[in-house]
Amino acid sequence: MAITAAQVKELRERTGAGMMDCKKALTDAEGDMDKAIQLLRERGLAAAAKKAGRVATEGLVEAYIHGGGRIGVLVEVNCETDFVANTDEFRSLVKDIAMQVAASRPEYVRREEVPAEVIEKEKSIYRAQAEAEGKPAAIVERMVEGRLEKFYKEACLLEQSFIKNPDITVEQLVKEKISKIGENISVRRFARFELGEGLEKKEENFAEEVMAQVKR
Repeated sequence: MAITAAQVKELRERTGAGMMDCKKALTDAEGDMDKAIQLLRERGLAAAAKKAGRVATEGLVEAYIHGGGRIGVLVEVNCETDFVANTDEFRSLVKDIAMQVAASRPEYVRREEVPAEVIEKEKSIYRAQAEAEGKPAAIVERMVEGRLEKFYKEACLLEQSFIKNPDITVEQLVKEKISKIGENISVRRFARFELGEGLEKKEENFAEEVMAQVKR
């Protein structure tokens, strides 16, 4: 089927991809906009994987303060050049990641950073829980692995659902930006501080608070 200029324009506005990439995706998707978006995302992630090994030593350290000083976050995100580091696209990404840390309380950037003793402790807890439910040994081990995956998705920043779009993870967000910007991007480290952390206090939903602030 013939792909119109209006379709290409709409896809470009929705994805930020180049004109020729949009036209090819629409052609391959036979004019189906949602399928074309999915194709662009898949191709972008594949392109991002090729850039992942490149050295990224430039970037930004972003500070985010929430709730009048109740939560503070510092995050370092690296890219390859200071030119990209100073673009609105990259600055927006770093700010989003800082807000993610404030809202979702990750403990590590990626699962490879989780200490072995922490993993073993979590496994021990999950195993005891499964055994207390009277599950067979084979089922117990599968339950342990499943619950460990859930732990990674909660504790590791890159595996968390992105607060502005829960359909993708933070890692997928970063890869999409790599594809769009054309440089390797790496979340290096973060620090999160919460007023009175460790002290007994009223439980609050900071994810909802952060998102409410974003929507203002």
